[in-house]
Amino acid sequence: MATVSLTDIVKVYGRHIAVRGVDLEIPDKSFTVFVGPSGCGKTTMLRMIAGLEIISHGEMKLNGKIVNDTPSRERGVAMVFQSYALYPHKTVRQNLEFSLKLEKLPPDQIESRVNKAVNLLQIEPYLDRKPAQLSGGQRQRVAMGRAIVREPKVFLFDEPLSNLDAKLRNQMRIEIKKLQRRLQVTTIYVTHDQVEAMTLADVIVVMRDGVIEQSGTPMQIFENPANQFVAGFIGTPQMNFFGGSASVSRGAANFVGDGFKIPIFKSRFYNKLRDGQKLFAGFRPEDIVPLAHSAPPKQTVRFTSSVSFTEMLGNETLLFSSFGGTEFVSRMAQPRLVVQDEKMKFGFNVEKMHLFDRDTGMAIRTV
Repeated sequence: MATVSLTDIVKVYGRHIAVRGVDLEIPDKSFTVFVGPSGCGKTTMLRMIAGLEIISHGEMKLNGKIVNDTPSRERGVAMVFQSYALYPHKTVRQNLEFSLKLEKLPPDQIESRVNKAVNLLQIEPYLDRKPAQLSGGQRQRVAMGRAIVREPKVFLFDEPLSNLDAKLRNQMRIEIKKLQRRLQVTTIYVTHDQVEAMTLADVIVVMRDGVIEQSGTPMQIFENPANQFVAGFIGTPQMNFFGGSASVSRGAANFVGDGFKIPIFKSRFYNKLRDGQKLFAGFRPEDIVPLAHSAPPKQTVRFTSSVSFTEMLGNETLLFSSFGGTEFVSRMAQPRLVVQDEKMKFGFNVEKMHLFDRDTGMAIRTV
């Protein structure tokens, strides 16, 4: 059992507040990912959980026990760093054994734990090599092995894949997820890569400027972003935003922009909108549909626009164009060659429209 409870956590460096009153419950055996832009406080949060940073204010509990003043080595956590943090003069085997020897465990127990990690990570061929003789992926496996041998209550990962190439990063991401499922250890993972967050997490925690903007399952975050920041941060390419205002009268509502009008079909929006309220309408790239190349949405507003340029990605093509004076990205699921300035017909999938208050950035929620 390993639950982590954070209550009103604050971290201050001089006059700079890095983390501002964070409250969060991390369930046992869950895979929780902190994601956000650089400087948002996610690594600082991880280091406070690890005991590498002092908590300025608030309370952290591990399995119901307050651990604010408990030394890192006594918390039952193990951290995998972005830089791997391997001892360059020691072999792989010696790196794996080192922390266990410091704990003065019996030799047979050390050997048993090391062998278990070696078999899990398939690193037996590298045991007599030193870190300089390993590839980035092999070093990452050894760093993970050094955490596993400690048999921690909580695994902590600080952007462990950022130094790897794209292909290896994808492979290691799958391996980390499989490993966590096999070991059933509570895992907290930090990344700035929202693709990693979406594919790895049971729970995503989106941070900005030291606060949690939203937490929830990947599907909850993607389908129901709490605000415009979360909507724009989660999803690749990011959500498209169009400025306008609400027109509400006689039980009907429309989003009115510069020379266009989009009906608002979700009736639960109506009593949450004011006539004239300044809004942003959000559409993900797959919800601005190239009509000749995808099945048209049931509820759609059609328009024609010139494609300024494209990105061919193999199984799909991204189209860059503009509407109502705003540039947007559309996803074409059936790729074909599109020439520059080619005029194409598009349709908004109106049922997938998100609305955000322009002043506060908060989502107009339908539930």
